[in-house]
Amino acid sequence: MVIVISFILGALFSTGLAISGMVNPNKVIGFLDIFGEWDPALAFVMAGGVMLNFVLFKFILKRNKPVLISDFSIPSNKHIDKRLVIGSAMFGIGWGIGGVCPGPGLANLFLFDPKAIVFVVFMLIGMFLYNKLNKA
Repeated sequence: MVIVISFILGALFSTGLAISGMVNPNKVIGFLDIFGEWDPALAFVMAGGVMLNFVLFKFILKRNKPVLISDFSIPSNKHIDKRLVIGSAMFGIGWGIGGVCPGPGLANLFLFDPKAIVFVVFMLIGMFLYNKLNKA
């Protein structure tokens, strides 16, 4: 049941990304082009997501446990270290250069866009390398 619900929610998320235009790298790059022809659409999408989470998180965390699993999976580490800063910078730079982050990258796979396929392949390679190097 968890897999079915996860799939449905992932499809809903992908649909939202597609409707908002956030699977289009040009839309994202347009948002980052603050000195050119700036496109504020991403700001509205992010604001909507942040506001929804801000309101719903308070109600969700009042529950003793999630609906389908035994407990909430909330990170407990609040420490900001070098690895976090470097990883965040790498993510941001990659997002800014390519105009795609993992969610839209996966959603774009269904368009059979060669750029999306290359993006996802390298994303998976990066995840694999992280897991290998992080075990040390």
